[in-house]
Amino acid sequence: MLNSVVLSLAVLLSAMGAATVERAYDYYRYHPMNEISDWMEQTVKENPDVVTLVQYGQTYEKRVISLLKIGVNTGEKKKAIWMDCGIHAREWIAPAFCQYFVSQILQAYKTDPKIADMMKNMDFYVTPVLNIDGYIYTWLNNSTRLWRKNRSPGPSDCSCLGTDLNRNFDANWGTSGISANCCGITYPGSQPVSEPEAAAVTYFVGSRIDEFLCFFTIHSYGQMLLVPYDHANFTDPNYDELMDVGLAAAEAIEKVHGKHYKVGTAPDILYSHSGSSKDWARFSGIPFSFTFELRDNGTFGFELPEDQIRPTCEEAYSGALHIITYAHDKAFNAAVAIAVANLWAVLLAAGVTGTNLM
Repeated sequence: MLNSVVLSLAVLLSAMGAATVERAYDYYRYHPMNEISDWMEQTVKENPDVVTLVQYGQTYEKRVISLLKIGVNTGEKKKAIWMDCGIHAREWIAPAFCQYFVSQILQAYKTDPKIADMMKNMDFYVTPVLNIDGYIYTWLNNSTRLWRKNRSPGPSDCSCLGTDLNRNFDANWGTSGISANCCGITYPGSQPVSEPEAAAVTYFVGSRIDEFLCFFTIHSYGQMLLVPYDHANFTDPNYDELMDVGLAAAEAIEKVHGKHYKVGTAPDILYSHSGSSKDWARFSGIPFSFTFELRDNGTFGFELPEDQIRPTCEEAYSGALHIITYAHDKAFNAAVAIAVANLWAVLLAAGVTGTNLM
């Protein structure tokens, strides 16, 4: 009898310990892909009413590309926010931010009426790691840590692997800021959307393009907010508004830990390039499309120390939330104004005036 009691107690303590481990996910260190995948599944288990795991593609090495869909199921078609991280394998702070963003949105949903309202009106689609093959490769050893591209083979006459996924989208593909050498880090692939990772985003977002208000792609480093277009020969017709929103987001970022983020197009503050996901999203009609280049300014570069994960994520969250809130309020305040105008048109057509109503 005593043995069975002891055994039962051991099983109970083990279960409690496992539950504690699941709850104690550390958002302030870098995680390998298997831990990120486990975290995604656990996030769904802990928030089944508002989080869904969606599989939407495969990498070259046949790994499943998944995202977390976050939002209240209203049974109606909703607007949406897109965020992807880890399109460049070596930029580890980007997946760390996507994980942090998800955790903060889910916490705020329970306590912040504004976030709760946005989750009723919009769904958030968050891909913590897009370039899974490349990301896993960077975890092998120090010699692979700074790998950038995916892991697909080059042309038949090339012995090098990998395409720069952020040069592979169908947006002025192959015309600026690329390397024609398949061994180069900015090799754009054999043709637009030749890579399965780029194709997955193009199909998933493109098949519901009218739903998206914002498209965020998260990178490092440089402390910049990039607005369209990345190609020097094109100017976004909505440039002024995008700059205003971006500058306000940079102010929100700076208020958190004092870090200054530059705002502008890539040709103005970085360098001209083509085939980026942000430009594809904007050309496709998504009104607010931004690249976040997170910390730092080059001291540590792609190997940002773990003690900077928390402040980096906190400031970037503030900037992203400003843009999201602006896009949400613009869309839904306009919807309310249109509804009111339509109601008045109906009332006036029926001969009802303000005097009648009083």
